[in-house]
Amino acid sequence: MHYLYNKVFILYTHSFMWLPVNTQQETGKQLIKFLFFLCFIPIIWGCNSQKGSDIGEIEKQAYTDDGNPVDIIVLEDKDFKEELVSNGKLKALRKSVLTFKISGELEYLAVRNGEFIKEGQVIARFQQFEVRQELEKAQIQFEQASIEMKDELLMKGYTSGDLSGIPEEVIKTAAIRTGLTTAENQLKTAQYNLDATVLKAPFPGKIANLRYKVFEQVPQGDDFCLLIDDSVFEVEFSVLETELQEVRIGKEVKIVPFAVDTQVIGRVSEKNPVVEETGLIRIKALIKNPGFLIEGMNVKVLVESVVPGQLVVPKAAVVLRQNQEVLFKYTGGLAFWTYVQTIHENSDSYAVRAQPDKGGTLQAGDTVIISGNLNLAHESNVVIK
Repeated sequence: MHYLYNKVFILYTHSFMWLPVNTQQETGKQLIKFLFFLCFIPIIWGCNSQKGSDIGEIEKQAYTDDGNPVDIIVLEDKDFKEELVSNGKLKALRKSVLTFKISGELEYLAVRNGEFIKEGQVIARFQQFEVRQELEKAQIQFEQASIEMKDELLMKGYTSGDLSGIPEEVIKTAAIRTGLTTAENQLKTAQYNLDATVLKAPFPGKIANLRYKVFEQVPQGDDFCLLIDDSVFEVEFSVLETELQEVRIGKEVKIVPFAVDTQVIGRVSEKNPVVEETGLIRIKALIKNPGFLIEGMNVKVLVESVVPGQLVVPKAAVVLRQNQEVLFKYTGGLAFWTYVQTIHENSDSYAVRAQPDKGGTLQAGDTVIISGNLNLAHESNVVIK
């Protein structure tokens, strides 16, 4: 501000020296007025600064007076649902990789990925001209061999059409000599090849991993598609040796897919009686599909056990102070911290008890703060929401 005064004054006086006398007198009066005005600028500036500071203090005081809004609950003794948590992957209880038993050109495709089909429904078919020709040829050869068989038996004196009275050895020798045995085998093979040009569903399910299209050549035995019966899934998960007693056959488990925030109920179906090198034991459970579960889905498995007579609080109620677990009890508008121990845990709650060596007390009937406690100190003023 002083620097500004000096600059203005030097500029004004420098211009003043080159003016006529009369003009200097008039200009001098204006200079005096201007300097007088400059004297008031610091006063005005200070008043405005003080006013802004006062407003800030008022706003700060108003914010402080709002207090700390919190939510509370009253503790009570109740059952705590302790959870054993593991991860697993869903596998359809019944699924099959479908293949063609012969190679051929795909002529007809009746399905697409994700489509549900019934048992016995046609999935795909090869071009059948060549195999039908082979079947007709085999049928003709079989008929010719049958006629020659009858002639052979007639030559041996067997005139009856009933073969039951002819010795088995005679029939076998005649069939080989006339080629009937070979013709019969060829006929069976030709019929098998014709049947193999059509792929049908062995059980009801959904089509997956289908990658061939019409007119493509499909090699024999190549994976054509996967058929999944997704009505029931199996999930495999692991537990520690110390947790095995919490898991029994038929026990209810909760399945929570990572992709869908919804729980599905299943039941333990199998316990592998071997402890692996990692100290884990493999468990299987069965789950009926409500409609949104799919093959290979990653899930969380929750096995609950009930612990009676516990003081239960939401996880948000417990915070850290001085690297110790504490929760705040509410009394008369004040928050008093109490050192606690978490003795049981599930996905959203703790079962807690006071640390007696820290002088804390906690019992049913106490009111505790369950939200708005992150920035609280001992004996902070709080306001119930």
